[in-house]
Amino acid sequence: MTRPGGRQAARPEDDPAAPVPAEDAAVRRAKNAVYIVFVSAGFIYASWASRIPQIRAELRVGPGALGLVLLCGAVGSTLGTPLSGLLIGWLGQLRTVVAMAWAAAAGLIVVAAGCRLGPGGIPEVAAGLFMFGFGNGAWDVAMNVQGAAVERELGRAILPRFHAGWSIGTVAGAGVGAVMVALHVPVTAHLIAAALAVAVAVPAAARRFLPAARTADHPDPGSGTPRRRALAAWTDPRTLLIGVFVLCMAFTEGTGNDWLSLGVIDGYHTVAVLGTLAFALFLAAMTVGRWFGPGFIDRYGRVRVLRICCATALAGLLMIVFGGFLPVALAGAILMGLGTSLGFPVGLSAAADDPRNAAPRVSTAASIGYLAFLGGPPAVGFLGDQVGVLRSITAAGVLIAAAFFLARFTRPLPRPAEQQPSDPAPAG
Repeated sequence: MTRPGGRQAARPEDDPAAPVPAEDAAVRRAKNAVYIVFVSAGFIYASWASRIPQIRAELRVGPGALGLVLLCGAVGSTLGTPLSGLLIGWLGQLRTVVAMAWAAAAGLIVVAAGCRLGPGGIPEVAAGLFMFGFGNGAWDVAMNVQGAAVERELGRAILPRFHAGWSIGTVAGAGVGAVMVALHVPVTAHLIAAALAVAVAVPAAARRFLPAARTADHPDPGSGTPRRRALAAWTDPRTLLIGVFVLCMAFTEGTGNDWLSLGVIDGYHTVAVLGTLAFALFLAAMTVGRWFGPGFIDRYGRVRVLRICCATALAGLLMIVFGGFLPVALAGAILMGLGTSLGFPVGLSAAADDPRNAAPRVSTAASIGYLAFLGGPPAVGFLGDQVGVLRSITAAGVLIAAAFFLARFTRPLPRPAEQQPSDPAPAG
C-alpha cells in the first residue's frame, strides 16, 4: 500500500518487513522544527525551575506558602491541557504552539516582574505562574500532535525522540540556570532573557511545521465543530483506556522525579550525593530510552515493546525498594528509567493514530495522564508518612502492572484500506 505521493505506509504490527519511507523535504523541515519546539519547552521549564530557591528568597515565604504559589502553575496546566483540543481545532497546530509559547513566555515575564516586588509580589508571581502553566499545558499537547503528524508522514516511530529533546532542553535550561546563579545574575534578568529567547525561537521554528492539509487541522465539515470533536474524544473507549495507560506511566515517571533521590537517601541511610546520583541515573536512562526506543518499536511493535518496558520498570522499582544494597538500588534506578521512558510519548502517539481526531484525542489522553502529576506526589507523600519514603514508591508498581495489560490498547488502528477493503487503492 502506498500513500498519495508514492510514500509507503507501514506499521510494525502490519508488516514488520515493509520498507521505511524516505523523508521528503517538508517532513524533514517539520521534524527539525518539532525538535526545536520540544527543546524550547524543556528549556523554559527548567529555566524557571532552576531559580525556585532564589524566588522563594525574594518572596520571603516558607515551604507552605511557596507550595500554594506553585500550585497556581499546576492549576493553569490542568486547565490548558484539556482545552488544547479546542484551541487546535480553532487555530491549528502552528498558531496554537506559537500562541501558547508566547503565553508561557509572558507568564514567566510576569513572574520575573513580581519577584522584584519582594513579598508584595506574591499575587503577581501566582498569576504569572497560572499563565505559564496554562501556556505550557496547551503548548505541550499541540507540539505532540504535530510530532505525531510528522511520525505518520515518516512511517516510523519518532515521538519518543522528540520527548528526549525536551529532556535535553531541561538539561540546557538547568545548566544555564546554574551559571546564572554562580554569576549572581538577578532572577528577573535571567527569566526575562529566557522567556524572550523562547518567544523568538518557537515561532521561527513553527513556520516549518507540516501544512494543515497534511495534519488534518481542518477536517471535513461533517466531522463536527472543534467543541463536538473535543467532547467526542471523552467518550471514545480506546482514547480513555490509552489515557489511563498514560496516567499509570506518568505516575511512575513522577514518582521517580519527585521521590527517588529522597527514598534512596532515607531507605539506605546514605549521603545526599548518592541519592542525587540515583536520580541522575534515572533521568539519563529515561533520556537514552526515549532516543533509542523508537528503533525497537519499529522492529517489534508498540505493544510488545511497551510491555517489555513495563516489566523492566517494575523490576527496577523492586530492586530499588527491596535490593538491600546500594549498588543494586542504583542499577534499579537505571532499569526504572529505561522502562518508564516510552510510556508517556508512545501513549500520546497511539492516541493520535487517527489524524482526523488527533488533537482532541491527544488532549484527552494527556489530560488523564497529567492527573498523575497532580495527585501522585501527595499520594506517595502520604504513604511515606506511614511506611517510609522508600517503601511508599511501591505504589507505582501497582500502576506499572496495570499499564502492562493496558498496553494492548495502544496497538495501531487499522489502515483505511483495511477498514474498507472494497475501496480502490490510492493513486501513487
